Amino acid sequence: MLESIRVTEKLRWPELELAKKSVLLNPSEKCDTSQADLQQVSVSILKEIFTGNNGYNVLLPAKGEKKRLSSSHHKKHRKSAKPSAVLRYKERRTSSSSVPMVDKDWCLGSGHTALLMGNLVASDSKFPLGISVVGSGIGLSQRPKSKIKRLYFSSLQRSSLSVGQGRDGESNTRRLCILTAVKPSNVEKEKIKFFKSEFTYNPQFEYANPALPNVLARHSIASDKFLPQAIKIMKMALKKYGSYEKFEQATGGNLLTKSRIWFYVKKYMEREDCLGDIAVHLTDDLLSRASMTIVNGRPTLTINVSTAREHWLEGMLRHEIGTHYLRGLNNNLQPWCNWNGRKKYGLKPINPTEEGLASIHSVLFHKDPFLWRAALLYYTVYQASHMSFRELFLDIGKFVENPNTRWDYCVRAKRGQTDTSQPGCFSKDQVYLDGILKILRHRGNIDFQLLTALGKVSYEDVDRLKVIALLQNAQIPYFMQDQSRYLEQLDKIMEVNGLTDCELQILV
Repeated sequence: MLESIRVTEKLRWPELELAKKSVLLNPSEKCDTSQADLQQVSVSILKEIFTGNNGYNVLLPAKGEKKRLSSSHHKKHRKSAKPSAVLRYKERRTSSSSVPMVDKDWCLGSGHTALLMGNLVASDSKFPLGISVVGSGIGLSQRPKSKIKRLYFSSLQRSSLSVGQGRDGESNTRRLCILTAVKPSNVEKEKIKFFKSEFTYNPQFEYANPALPNVLARHSIASDKFLPQAIKIMKMALKKYGSYEKFEQATGGNLLTKSRIWFYVKKYMEREDCLGDIAVHLTDDLLSRASMTIVNGRPTLTINVSTAREHWLEGMLRHEIGTHYLRGLNNNLQPWCNWNGRKKYGLKPINPTEEGLASIHSVLFHKDPFLWRAALLYYTVYQASHMSFRELFLDIGKFVENPNTRWDYCVRAKRGQTDTSQPGCFSKDQVYLDGILKILRHRGNIDFQLLTALGKVSYEDVDRLKVIALLQNAQIPYFMQDQSRYLEQLDKIMEVNGLTDCELQILV
């Protein structure tokens, strides 16, 4: 359960940062920047300003949140600090009078944003050494508002919200390192060479911290099990829309500005009652559309602004927050929340369930919920396993015309390789379609609310774990509350993508 996070650390005062940061203020009050009062600003927001985290645009504040300061706790905590981050959870709505709070009507957007400059820097106010970042409670039926809970994140759990359980007990931290290790450091340089050669050059990728050969070998085996389904899904979309670009525009809508992204993210977090719990980072330097990770002990959502479209953004938020984040919270309530617990209860790897479920939620409630992205990723990985980069780029041209989009898919499939003139792939991206089809195959027998409440578990483990699970404070995403409507949407996904139960029963 994530009710509150206490972070204690010394703060510094980087004056140069102030010109780059903005603080969300109450739109009902007129803001005079020359009269800005430091005490009117939330402590958690000040931490984002003054700790020098340039990559983080804002920590979205919870409605009506109240902060309590405690320097004595800082001294006590420092003496017992351990290398791994310790996150202490407290009650969100506990009254506090130590610091004036910011009104609940904070708004996002250029119209209600004010820069803190001038007198703010010259303020004589002293910063406390203790900071409380207030979060939200969780509950399967009704979320408790008075219980004080504690939760400790081990090295496993710090990454669990991002990538999930690895194969045969492979740690989340290690998998996260793999994803970092296989990201080329010279992508833009090689892209320029590739485009100048008119798509005939095979990129030579470099890596800051390359993965070990035996690790890469474990992720280089591609499957063709669902290849016919992947091709069929893409052909059906092309038949209806003519091209991927037309499909993207018709179903995804226009690209969003940063202010609109902030608006939709805040709105979604309010629906899931997690506003203020998650730091948000906007970037254009991301191979995927978004990712949910733990950064310095804080859940962090990173969004690729170059792919954020108006009709697809909420699907992405259901994927990252409604699935990865909430299942991660629920997992921390369970006796299998660490590796010893998983081993004790004999849990299966959470993938492909985790990514399959998240990918389903990405297209849930769409007018035409085509599984295009999962299908193209599956196909691209398989083709990369026996093609060079140049050959792969030309091959997927029959599905995607835009050369920039093709480049992105090819880089994902070829990451980890140095000489891309050789056949080879990074097979992780096949897990999405794999998980989707297995979940759809068993959708009539899966209790999806329970699957979410149990945390990071496979759908195959649900029945035997439910008798020992701790479900009182589990949190279920809003879009899963109406089970009949949810199952109807799964049937619609089957129909739109030309999938049949008989077909899946044979395959799975």
